[in-house]
Amino acid sequence: MSKVLRIGTRESQLAVWQATLVQEQLKEHGIASELVYIKSDGDIDLVTPLYELGVQGIFTKTLDAALLGNRIDIAVHSMKDVPTFLAKGIIQSSVLPRASYRDLLVYKGNEEELFYELGFINGEWSIVNGQTVPNSYLKIATSSIRRKAQWLNRYPAHSIDNLRGNVNTRLKKVADSDWNGAIFAAAGLERIGLRPEKSIELDWMLPAPAQGAIMIVCRESDSSSFESCQLLNDANTALCTRIERDFLRTLLGGCATPISALAEISEDRVVFKGNILSIDGKEKFETTITKPVSISEDLGITIGKQLLEMGADKIVSEIRNAGA
Repeated sequence: MSKVLRIGTRESQLAVWQATLVQEQLKEHGIASELVYIKSDGDIDLVTPLYELGVQGIFTKTLDAALLGNRIDIAVHSMKDVPTFLAKGIIQSSVLPRASYRDLLVYKGNEEELFYELGFINGEWSIVNGQTVPNSYLKIATSSIRRKAQWLNRYPAHSIDNLRGNVNTRLKKVADSDWNGAIFAAAGLERIGLRPEKSIELDWMLPAPAQGAIMIVCRESDSSSFESCQLLNDANTALCTRIERDFLRTLLGGCATPISALAEISEDRVVFKGNILSIDGKEKFETTITKPVSISEDLGITIGKQLLEMGADKIVSEIRNAGA
């Protein structure tokens, strides 16, 4: 009898959806599997902001332990939650085709007034740094330091509140709060059919490295599980997310940082956009570059080093000192 793969997953609706997707795709290749539910520290503490928890690995380390302890064979993660350095003995076995990488604003209140204050006119974002709406003092919620920094860079007069919990919990908190809106990953809401009608894509906001992608990991010594998961691997998504994560690791290495990156492939060329901001959003270093796919392997590292040389090293030092 062939081996039944044990798929480790967190218990949130989104995590289970992702693990079930992997299970279904494995089944299409004739590979049997079962889900094993594991609660992570990130699911237990829903109050403390992620950047105060020492977020790196907060959603993955419990599954890592289960993998290394041979309680599961593979683990399924939202790739943006995975540290850029995997735990010793664990390797990336597959990256599924990427869904939407966009961030969304889920909003409340009078749509016309809100859109005016945000500068979202006739379906386009037209205001930079909130300069034409000096009296805009909206209250927006997010637990992401990256989203917070980019929002304050564009709207310095706004206030940002912390928002934690799984997708369902966060949507309920928004409905019950005095916030004007909250920021979510589009893929997370769309995958489980929970994107509210009152939501708009923030196409000016660069995503977290690997946002919208699903990663499968396994034990380094488990060649059978690795080969099974390789059947699901999407080469383009794997390359783009590798470039983005190399950029993140070169600049700082953690995911609780105001660092954003997006790599896309168009006509055999990689188009890369990346930035790093100060925590308060006042300083920003950014870049856009296009390279042939054939010479893009080290693109994230190269661009990360260039930003550091341009002065981004000062922001990195400030972030490290703030976390010391």
